[in-house]
Amino acid sequence: MSSIAAQASLSVSGPPDPDLVRIRDLVYQVAGIFHPDTKLRLLLDRCSRRMKERKTATLREYFECLTVRPERQAELVALLNEITIGETCFFRNVSQLDALRQLVIPTILEAKAKLPLRRLRIWSAGCSTGEEPYTLSILALEESSRQLKDWTVEILATDLNERSLAHAKNAVYGSYSTRHLTEYHRQKYFAPVADQLQVQPPVRTLVSFSRLNLSDDSRMLFMKGLDIIFCCNVLIYFDLASKRRVIQHFYNNLLPHGYLFLGHSESLYGVSEEFRLVHLPGATAYMKGERSQPGKKAI
Repeated sequence: MSSIAAQASLSVSGPPDPDLVRIRDLVYQVAGIFHPDTKLRLLLDRCSRRMKERKTATLREYFECLTVRPERQAELVALLNEITIGETCFFRNVSQLDALRQLVIPTILEAKAKLPLRRLRIWSAGCSTGEEPYTLSILALEESSRQLKDWTVEILATDLNERSLAHAKNAVYGSYSTRHLTEYHRQKYFAPVADQLQVQPPVRTLVSFSRLNLSDDSRMLFMKGLDIIFCCNVLIYFDLASKRRVIQHFYNNLLPHGYLFLGHSESLYGVSEEFRLVHLPGATAYMKGERSQPGKKAI
C-alpha cells in the first residue's frame, strides 16, 4: 500500500493524522475554510491530488511544501484551488432573480433617485466559474431599456479559486452549466463554440473578475459602495467565527438600503443581528438598515 493510501485508510478507521490536522489548521488560518473531523477525508483527497502532482510521499512532507519551502505560496494557492471547486449554473435560483428584478432593484433605485450618480454596483462574492455574475449581467441588460435606463451597472465577481476565475474569464460553458437557459437567452446572449456556448461580449463587459480571499480583512476593506451582494453557498464552508467576520465586512461595505442574498438553505440566524430579514416572493434576502440597538433583535 502506498503512503498516501495508508494515510487515507487511517483517516477512516483511526484518529486524524496529526499532519493532516496541521494542514487543516493552515487552510483555516489562511482562508477561513474549516474541515471538521467528519470532513477530513475530503481534505485528504484534495491533498492527495496535489501530493501525486508533486510526487510527495507523506503528509508531513507536503505540509513542509505549504509552509517552509520556496514554492509554499504557489502550492497553497494550488491546494485552495482543489478545495474550493464549486458547482453552479446559469439562472440557478429563478425565484431569487425574479425578486431582485421586481422588488429589490426598484427599491434601491428609489432610494438613490436623488443622487447625481446613477450607478448600481453588485458583488458576486464566491462567483466560482462565473455563471452567477453573467446571469446578473443578462438581467441588467434586459432591464437596461426599462428600469435601468440611463443607469450604469457594475458587477464585481470574486473568487478564491484561480482555475475557476480562468474558466469564468474564458466564458465558455457546456450543457450542464447552461441547462436552465431559455431559448430566448440562449439565442440573444450566447454564441455556439463547437458543442459549447460562449457568453457574448455585451454580457462580459459588465463583469469584472478578480481573486479575493473573503478572510483577507485588508482586501475586504476596499469592497466599498455596494448596492447588492450575492454570496450563495459559500459561507457553508466557514465556521461561525469566520462567518461573522465576513458578514460584518458585507454589512460595512453595503450602502444604506443595500441587500445581501445568500443560498436558499443559508441564513444569518446566530451569525448577525445587524441585517433585517426580508421575505420576498419565493425568496429571502437581508437588508442593511440602521444598526440594531443593544438588546434589540432584527425583525
